[in-house]
Amino acid sequence: MAFTPATACCNPSLLLAPRASSSRGSPARAQAQLLCTPSTSAFHGRVRAPVAAAPAPRWRRAAASTAIVCGKVSKGSVPPNFTLKDQNGKPVSLNKFKGKPVVVYFYPADETPGCTKQACAFRDSYEKFKKAGAEVIGISGDDAASHKAFAQKYRLPFSLLADEGNRVRKEWGVPGDLFGTLPGRQTYVLDKNGVVQYIYNNQFQPEKHIGETLKILQSL
Repeated sequence: MAFTPATACCNPSLLLAPRASSSRGSPARAQAQLLCTPSTSAFHGRVRAPVAAAPAPRWRRAAASTAIVCGKVSKGSVPPNFTLKDQNGKPVSLNKFKGKPVVVYFYPADETPGCTKQACAFRDSYEKFKKAGAEVIGISGDDAASHKAFAQKYRLPFSLLADEGNRVRKEWGVPGDLFGTLPGRQTYVLDKNGVVQYIYNNQFQPEKHIGETLKILQSL
């Protein structure tokens, strides 16, 4: 199967501060943030004794277990249907949007800096998407309760779907970053017939997903 540059695996990725399952300010959250901070230290002289590794944060364990294969959904294909719960616990199926364009974007996790910027950028351009006749759907491995808090906090007017266990992410073949340790950030534009017309992957510039997808929608 041929791949476009936008779907290439192992894009350089901006490490995002992960969302821990424990409360804000907790030691667990601090550990998770440290795991995503590049180290600039160098050891000289005496070798330090090994330190027991902290348990991996929830999002990282989930990403490592997905065994994501790149390129299952490509331009010109019809992706697998799914039914997932939105932030209000309501089942949402991809098939229900047949007859109008759909923007489906997969993102690593609620409340991480890059994902918050991306969600708010979609929110700020939502009227433009509506004018183009398109629906916007965000998908991550967070549960419905997490999505609800995220959507309410930032006044997100579109659906966030809970892909617990990353089943849909695997079925669509969304590529991960850092050899699969970080869930990938990938956006798909489907036309009114449900055919993929564009795929965009960029972990470094989450807000760029919005401008790129709008260009495609306005050309359909």
